[in-house]
Amino acid sequence: MASPSDRVPLAERVEELLAPGGPLPIVAAGDPVLRRGAEPYDGQLAPALLARFVESLRVTMHAAPGVGLAAPQVGVPLRIAVIEDPAPVPEEVGVARGRVPQPFRVLVNPVYQPVGTARAAFFEGCLSVPGWQAVVARPARVRLTGADEHGHPLDEMFTGWPARIVQHETDHLDGTLYLDRAELRSLSSNTAMAERWTQPTPATAAEALGFELP
Repeated sequence: MASPSDRVPLAERVEELLAPGGPLPIVAAGDPVLRRGAEPYDGQLAPALLARFVESLRVTMHAAPGVGLAAPQVGVPLRIAVIEDPAPVPEEVGVARGRVPQPFRVLVNPVYQPVGTARAAFFEGCLSVPGWQAVVARPARVRLTGADEHGHPLDEMFTGWPARIVQHETDHLDGTLYLDRAELRSLSSNTAMAERWTQPTPATAAEALGFELP
């Protein structure tokens, strides 16, 4: 049986969510909205409301802080996500992880496909699973298709860390959390990460914690 909130039209739910202003509450793991496939966006929000919602996602992502945020993470089951990464990391880390700055982007109805067989494994975290990180092996290069917030088609190749970000956020829209793909022996608290596993790659962690890298 649907809950009362499930029966409220999405536009009305979004208006209520935006009414207080400021960053939106981020939904934590355990909430069913994070485990359901989100609805494809096909105009459920009027253009002005969509623009306000996208801006609230941006504000919330910055405040968290994070480099991506999907609509289900604020309780809205629509296939919309935002990404932005200034990549404020040392050069050695940036090179090892393929982490380069990414401008603010809106992804509407995104879908990704791996390109080639290369995979890369690095520690990854999630705003909906606060306090923890784990190593996730993902395709090193993906093709992302979809649209932007204005309906302009998106068909782009992503590599390195940007590829990881778009995969992570698109997974949210499919009801998948990064932990579903993680090497659970690598699961580490943020404190342990800061004390032990800040190396550019997780090779040292793999040896110490007993898991294999691709």
